[in-house]
Amino acid sequence: MIESIADKINFTLQKAVVDEQLKEQEIADDVGISFKLAATYELSELKELLMFVENKSKNLAVYVDWDNCTIVIKHSKQSMRVIRKSPDITRDLGVPQTPSLVAPEKTLTMSITSENAFTRDKDTGVYAATKPIVDIASLEKNPVKANRILFKKFMNEETTLEFSLQLVLRISEVRVGLQPGSNKPPMCIVNCPFTIRKLPWTYALPWNKKR
Repeated sequence: MIESIADKINFTLQKAVVDEQLKEQEIADDVGISFKLAATYELSELKELLMFVENKSKNLAVYVDWDNCTIVIKHSKQSMRVIRKSPDITRDLGVPQTPSLVAPEKTLTMSITSENAFTRDKDTGVYAATKPIVDIASLEKNPVKANRILFKKFMNEETTLEFSLQLVLRISEVRVGLQPGSNKPPMCIVNCPFTIRKLPWTYALPWNKKR
């Protein structure tokens, strides 16, 4: 029965690390960063992240500079450009992305993924996110022996994997007459690290599913 239970993984934001960076850059009272994640995922299920950027201030304009944001995979040392998901059909990934403004006392909700997650439909010419942000399954038969060993250890719950979102924020005063960056840093880089772990088979027990 245990062998019939599907393999599931869990993604956890290292929130304390994010909050500490906001404090160090003196914007903890002005900016909040959070993500919505499901309790469990299949190995290749997570293809995008739902992110929330809150502007807690009353007089600051917070911009998310998408073209300078990256997703970094720790074990492969990959650094990938972030693509914000939009309702428009994506036909060209090379088009510059306009920064998103988070107005005072408002929250930006945005789904994002990496450029590497997209594939192009040959018939329609449209790009869609069809690959996982972290391709764990590809490690199993990777030509590099160290990656195959890493996959085995991960699946045996002996180690975890990590990736991070390098979020670039630009902050400016909205009051007339004040020079941008005079009271707050004009640009902030916030590293949002996530830990990935293989869940034990006990996740499938009814009382654990309700948590």
